[in-house]
Amino acid sequence: MKAIEYRLPKEFDKSFIVFKETGLFFPCPWHYHPEYEFVLVNKSSGRRMVGDHIGTFSEGDLVLMGPALPHVWVNDKKYFDKENTSFADAVVVHFLEDFLGNNFLNLPEAESLKRVLTLANRGLVILGSTRMRIAKIMNDMLEQNGLKRLSSLFEIFDILANSTEYEPLASPSYMEHTKEIYSDRYSKITEYVLRNFHREITLKEVADEANMATTTFCNFFKEHFRMTFVEYLNAIRIGHVCKLLANKDKTIISVAYECGFNNLANFNRQFKRLKDMTPKEYRKALEAEPMTA
Repeated sequence: MKAIEYRLPKEFDKSFIVFKETGLFFPCPWHYHPEYEFVLVNKSSGRRMVGDHIGTFSEGDLVLMGPALPHVWVNDKKYFDKENTSFADAVVVHFLEDFLGNNFLNLPEAESLKRVLTLANRGLVILGSTRMRIAKIMNDMLEQNGLKRLSSLFEIFDILANSTEYEPLASPSYMEHTKEIYSDRYSKITEYVLRNFHREITLKEVADEANMATTTFCNFFKEHFRMTFVEYLNAIRIGHVCKLLANKDKTIISVAYECGFNNLANFNRQFKRLKDMTPKEYRKALEAEPMTA
């Protein structure tokens, strides 16, 4: 699938975009854009694809995505039926990273928000009470203007910056597609893994690469990546598997070995755990007609 660049018109007197998407179904194809995007589904259900993640959505689903991250929401079949009278309904907010100026995210007060926006380069599904609070604000924003509208977005930023009720969607390798702000140590670790994930990597060697003791490295990794190193490595590998599965000439077994999985049972287990489907089912989903719209 080739994603297309998608832009929304911005009103001359507004610094960011808020709009309501409504109709028999969501019309956008597989696409990306330079803005961060919140998508709140008020009505509808179906599948959403964010980067290499394929999942489902229903009423109340709320996702935040970073710039240049391909995505699409595909409604269930009933929304395409000629007899359908149910309308899909969503609220979308778009904002550029620098819409408040080049230095906003470098302010000390924005440090926590910056970490969340960095994670959003993989797409974040927002959960729990955080989702409910942000959903109410987004719906209210449709009727707001001026400073009230801007302050509502700041309120959303504050809620997110002080929450942990979210989960990344796309695999870590999709962070390559976005403009990221890393420490040198962070970059060194991610670059090393991306160069070597196709072979066995021990904790000691990657800890040495980061100039840390193994125990210190494990603690650092869990704190900053919100997963263990082994979980991260498997996510990187599965992310690359998803890219290669789009090539019909490659068998699933050859793809598994090419991405560093030497045990097929472990490969299938890790794929099902991360994608909620088998590699065969994922390949079928990629080939499904709605995804190629």
